[in-house]
Amino acid sequence: MGKISVILESARLRGKQDGALYSGALLPEEASQLLQAAPGCKLVDVRSKAELDFVGRVPGAIEIEWATYPGMQANPHFLASLEQQVDKEALVMFLCRSGARSHNAALTAAKAGYSEAYNILEGFEGDKDTHGQRNTLNGWRAAKLPWTQS
Repeated sequence: MGKISVILESARLRGKQDGALYSGALLPEEASQLLQAAPGCKLVDVRSKAELDFVGRVPGAIEIEWATYPGMQANPHFLASLEQQVDKEALVMFLCRSGARSHNAALTAAKAGYSEAYNILEGFEGDKDTHGQRNTLNGWRAAKLPWTQS
């Protein structure tokens, strides 16, 4: 079993344990490895433009807001934008701040016919620590995975 297969099987099992109605749940490190190893794999960052601008971006990610800032209103064009930019047969992973919006995006994608839709657990900033701060416990940035800030 190759590296990609092992990662996807772990994600599927993790997703089943969580009751996910999409393909599975990835840890940030696994998502990063898939981006490097799986041809055609796409990462869709669903954070708001403000979050991308002020907190940071994942290089090469497709950016489609799940909700817009301010007010965090649902993006009525999310699915249409996704369908324009990502093939339904592609392995697609969704990332947000903490894993909640990306969960909803993965669910929406799966319901729309995306056969390999995954949520990235912990998100870009990770869980809050005892002081209510993010970026220290887990998540994309805490794992020191590729990111940039404008």
